[in-house]
Amino acid sequence: MVSIILILIVIAIVGLVVATSIRIVPQAEAYVVERLGAYMETWEVGFHVKVPFMDKVAAYVPLREQVEDFPPQPVITKDNVTMKIDTVVYYQITDPKLFCYGVDNPIKAIENLTATTLRNIIGDLELDETLTSRETINTKMRAALDEATDPWGIKVNRVELKNIIPPEEIQDAMERQMKAERERREAILRAEGEKKSAVLRAEGNKESLVLQAEAEKEAAILRAEATKEKEIKEAEGRAEAIRATRKAEADGIKFVKAAEAEGIKSIKNAEADDTVIRLKSLDAFAKAADGKATKIIIPSEIQGVAGLVSSVTEIAKDVKSTTKANK
Repeated sequence: MVSIILILIVIAIVGLVVATSIRIVPQAEAYVVERLGAYMETWEVGFHVKVPFMDKVAAYVPLREQVEDFPPQPVITKDNVTMKIDTVVYYQITDPKLFCYGVDNPIKAIENLTATTLRNIIGDLELDETLTSRETINTKMRAALDEATDPWGIKVNRVELKNIIPPEEIQDAMERQMKAERERREAILRAEGEKKSAVLRAEGNKESLVLQAEAEKEAAILRAEATKEKEIKEAEGRAEAIRATRKAEADGIKFVKAAEAEGIKSIKNAEADDTVIRLKSLDAFAKAADGKATKIIIPSEIQGVAGLVSSVTEIAKDVKSTTKANK
């Protein structure tokens, strides 16, 4: 019975030893194995067996990218302004052996190295440059940290400045400066708006004057054309009146000539004397005067007709007197 118990105990101990000697390394991890206190090897992903009581896993090293958020560090700028800056470091372990044996407490070492590197970079910059040069500071810090942590088996992928906290008086001054800048921009925008408004009003007045001048010009042209047309019509009317007058005069002369010719012809046929001819002429002139002509041109021959009429009148009076005396 005792022997059975001893056998079972031995089997249990052997099983326990075998179980503790078998290791399965998961993805994105590495095991640093020591034998008798000295580094032996690094186990990668997979199944591994260690020698009992001689080998041990000294460290479990994650190979994934890790993030460390360090507390704010006081730094001084080139123009002697003290501020606090906290950083975020993204790193990855590339060599588990160097990570375990290269430096004691690698995370603390990275934190201190980040603080000293940040002070060196900020010390070369003024306050305004510090506030506006985040990308430059990130790049310089990443390069410096990556080079310094390479012997530790660490690769720094990225460094970011999380917050830049200047002193309260600097913050107040910055706020006043920002307020003054906003007021200045507001004044500039208001002035530009008033300028544009004045320009638009001037352009509107200019266009209005131009249109008014063009309208006055067109009105003057139309008035001149109307006056011209009026003068032309009046001239045409006067010319027409002159033509009608000349035509009437010509018609009168023609009618007188025709009457004279007809009278002469009648006298010749009747074998009348010169006195009869003149009377006929006077009769023809009387007919012409009864026409529609407004002007009568008296031929020179008619001048003697007046004397003839007077003579005939006197003769008639003498005959009438003689007749009364005889009675």
